[in-house]
Amino acid sequence: MEYKYPRGNVFYRKLDRVYPLIHRGEGIYLYDEKGKRYLDGSGGALVVNIGHGQGDIFQKILDQMGQVGYVHGTQFTTKSIEEYGEALGSKLPSGLNKIYFLSGGSESVEAAIKFARQYFYESGEPQRWRVVSRWNSYHGNTLGALSLTGRAGARRPYLPLLLPFPHIPPPYCYRCPFEMVYPSCGLECAKVLEKLIQMEGPETISALIVEPVGGATIGALVPPEGYLQKLQEICKRYGILFIADEVMSGMGRTGKWFAVEHWNVTPDIMVLGKGMSGGYFPLSAMITRGEFVDRLQKKGTNFVHGHTFSHHPVACAVGMAVLKFFDEKRLVETCVEKGRYLLRRLEELREFPFVGDVRGKGLMTAIEFVKDQKTKEPFPRRERFTERVVDLAFENGLVLYPGTGFVDGVNGDMVMIGPPLIIEENQIDELIGLLKKTFLELG
Repeated sequence: MEYKYPRGNVFYRKLDRVYPLIHRGEGIYLYDEKGKRYLDGSGGALVVNIGHGQGDIFQKILDQMGQVGYVHGTQFTTKSIEEYGEALGSKLPSGLNKIYFLSGGSESVEAAIKFARQYFYESGEPQRWRVVSRWNSYHGNTLGALSLTGRAGARRPYLPLLLPFPHIPPPYCYRCPFEMVYPSCGLECAKVLEKLIQMEGPETISALIVEPVGGATIGALVPPEGYLQKLQEICKRYGILFIADEVMSGMGRTGKWFAVEHWNVTPDIMVLGKGMSGGYFPLSAMITRGEFVDRLQKKGTNFVHGHTFSHHPVACAVGMAVLKFFDEKRLVETCVEKGRYLLRRLEELREFPFVGDVRGKGLMTAIEFVKDQKTKEPFPRRERFTERVVDLAFENGLVLYPGTGFVDGVNGDMVMIGPPLIIEENQIDELIGLLKKTFLELG
């Protein structure tokens, strides 16, 4: 039987794809019903941090469901919610201590921009409502989050529905949008934020949102030293809140609990998702400073927001179990050396003429493909180079995460490599072997 559109009642995410039926997962591997094994080289969408098939996580789900599966967040709290809040709070950057639990990254981003808006509304500055983001960013697919997202292809069909949020260029040193070179550039990609604020009117801007390490729309883009610090400095100068979107880069993925810690930056608001639950249950969070929440409480109001499945007892039990797994296995600490090893091995792929750049931090890495290494000319989109790589790798038993369109809104090809943090060096070697096999078969 083939699982593909138009068979059955499932509205598949890709209408031209035949889907293997996955039978089970174990560690960094997946097995379909025919027995074929896949090395999960991207943890799905960089979600599966602790690997597949971890029995302790299943047991925590069952234990919590046996106590209570659901209560509404306006009526009750539970031990799982309180314990996980305290445990996660102990990992957060200093000053961030109020956690609003949600179900997915888009929800968390929506909560962040609404909280920033309400913060200024209650502070007597109701004209502040717009949020600045970056081109080639990804912040979600709900309409508010999509308004922030800088992926042209994802925005194009919905432009009439989107909010007029301004965007700035990313710190894309491989293809500097200002045609400059770091560090002689003086961080022009950060300075442009101040120019935009002045042109748009600082009194209209509530927040800036950035991915500390760029994700799926530009491929593990690590900012140059001083970039995030400069952005924060500009935000403080104009009284603008700084939001760090750590949905992909957080929870140990880059070798720190949160990517902002690499640059000693503490945001005003942080959003998490993906690796919080290791993929075992929908879970995300919007996190902010206690004094900001105090302002609402002193005004006699609440955060005007909510979702049916926010503050979910089972989700928080899973989050707690995943957090304990991280600590017991020292996954954040070991991610540093594993990431260095992965990047060293990925560098070997530059021998292939279509590999333009290799970049990343920890176990959040990417390969950018080019038609010409010297000129950095991208492949024309009609050649669907990324799709060819991903499909051939899939045939070879390797799962990768694709990205396209980041060079000019149409062209640009890359894949992300972000395996579960439990991966061992010999398994990284296996991953690299599968990549080399795939690249050789591409010719």
